[in-house]
Amino acid sequence: MATRRALHFVFKVGNRFQTTCFYRDVLGMKILRHEEFEEGCRAACNGPYDGKWSKTMVGFGPEDDHFVAELTYNYGIGNYKLGNDFVGITLASSQAVSNARKLEWPLSEVAEGVFETKAPGGYKFYLQSRSPPQSGPVLKVTLAVSDLQKSLNYWSNLLGMKIYEKDEKKQRALLGYADNQCKLELQGIQGAVDHATAFGRIAFSCPQKEKILTPLVSLDTPGKATVQVIILADPDGHEICFVGDEAFRELSKMDPEGSKLLDDAMAKDKSDEWFAAQNKPKASG
Repeated sequence: MATRRALHFVFKVGNRFQTTCFYRDVLGMKILRHEEFEEGCRAACNGPYDGKWSKTMVGFGPEDDHFVAELTYNYGIGNYKLGNDFVGITLASSQAVSNARKLEWPLSEVAEGVFETKAPGGYKFYLQSRSPPQSGPVLKVTLAVSDLQKSLNYWSNLLGMKIYEKDEKKQRALLGYADNQCKLELQGIQGAVDHATAFGRIAFSCPQKEKILTPLVSLDTPGKATVQVIILADPDGHEICFVGDEAFRELSKMDPEGSKLLDDAMAKDKSDEWFAAQNKPKASG
């Protein structure tokens, strides 16, 4: 399954200004591309919303060989309720730790050289104060599961992921499609997994010839390639997106105007001022 690639994790964000500051200035990621859409995604990439939204891809390098983040912003939605489904993303970046300290972004040392911080919206990140490996700073995405063995059967036996580590005592396992890719960590918890409204989605690519990728949904991006996707859900309801690798490589080419497009879109978005003038809060997702 080495031909499959771990691509990105999707976050729904309520404040693009604060979020951009975190990813760009604290973590040190680059704006890879930015796209605006007038109506909701047919594959619900932006969640269960049908209005205007935007998608911003941010990462430490091109999507061809880096695991990145997809930030989806629904106009008019100011916040989303967190569940216990997303545990965190772990990065190896002493520069990110240095940036956070310089900008006085809250950090909490949870282990020697490992710092917990939160993106706007409450999403947790764990920053290891060390140089990143050759494959990039993003090491793993950790998701909560209610039954570790049941989840392992799904992710390994059905989706073909290799199990790199398994610790029954700590109820955790590390999986992936290749040594040099971002890994998926499953962390067992007591009770049910609650996705609330802030639930995200993890995405992978695979060649069109694989049967798992049937032409279920074709997604158009104006002026760019059309990709075919299929959305799955694991035993705990974590959303998984598989996209056709060939078209996605064309769609995901880095846009040198990406940062400017995002800045221009934020400058044109007067929704915060409108809600403030009306003395009303933005809607909760």
